[in-house]
Amino acid sequence: MLGSRFAARLNSFSSKPELFWEGKSTIETIDLINRAATVKGLTDIDLNYPDHTKKNFLDIISCLKDSDLNINGLAMRYYDNPAFKLGAFTHPDKKIRQEAIDLTKNGIDCARETGCNLMTLWLGQDGFDYSFQADYKDLWQKEIEAIHEVALHDPECKISIEYKPNEPRAYSLLPNLTSTLLAISEIGLKNLGVTLDFAHLLYANEQPAFAAAMVSKKSQLLGVHLNDAYGKRDDGLMVGSVHFHATVEFLYQIIQDGYDGVIYFDTFPNITDLDPVNECQTNIETVKKILKIAHRILKDKKFSESIQIQDPITTQQIFFDSLKNE
Repeated sequence: MLGSRFAARLNSFSSKPELFWEGKSTIETIDLINRAATVKGLTDIDLNYPDHTKKNFLDIISCLKDSDLNINGLAMRYYDNPAFKLGAFTHPDKKIRQEAIDLTKNGIDCARETGCNLMTLWLGQDGFDYSFQADYKDLWQKEIEAIHEVALHDPECKISIEYKPNEPRAYSLLPNLTSTLLAISEIGLKNLGVTLDFAHLLYANEQPAFAAAMVSKKSQLLGVHLNDAYGKRDDGLMVGSVHFHATVEFLYQIIQDGYDGVIYFDTFPNITDLDPVNECQTNIETVKKILKIAHRILKDKKFSESIQIQDPITTQQIFFDSLKNE
């Protein structure tokens, strides 16, 4: 059931270290897990690969078992090799491309060792910065071939593409939903799907609920990253703090489409030095309230009938009436 599993960005828990680690100078992955485990209602975490698994991997698994936290999935990070700045799957040098592919395969193996079957690909290094820098069709083909190869590595592992307009490249090769769905369609493998990050959707000038509906129609929703933003960058703000209306509609849509997976909070309390435990707890409480609202309007026959005839006046009235009990 949606709302029974919540995960959070592990690096968020490095914020405000003095509240949890008095006098501790080095913060390790295990320390972050132990702090995350203090959040009431948090059930899962994601690990970045290879960042979070470089040291004491067996100890990390043991720590997670002791903390009662599950691993929702692993997320690839291509920072180790400076050459990846010019592209991971799309680098002009075949050897470097293969290094990125092999690193991803190792990440998938690592995910399976932990007992999870989800690998999230955020391919921010794959793109371009200047006019006349790249052969766009060639870049596209390299991206397609690489994703195809890593997805075939373990067909039982779900491979989810998390798109974003840019950063670190000036223009990402997979900047929006359209390009992502096109890539998935061309590759044609059943274990491919999409992770929707709410702030990335706003940044791409997309309507979150509409994007979710199209993913359900053309692919599969494998990950939901909730946060908020002003649409100019990836702000990583608390859920519902800016686009409350759109957040409710987004959750309303994915409930209708049958998504019942983990809700992951990709927020950045460390940017302004907030208490990450309190921030995460607030996100969980906010989502639980929003889910109540979403279920309430889902049961309202007049609400659904008004949507069918495109009557926003009535849906607006019913929506705000539904907030009275919250």
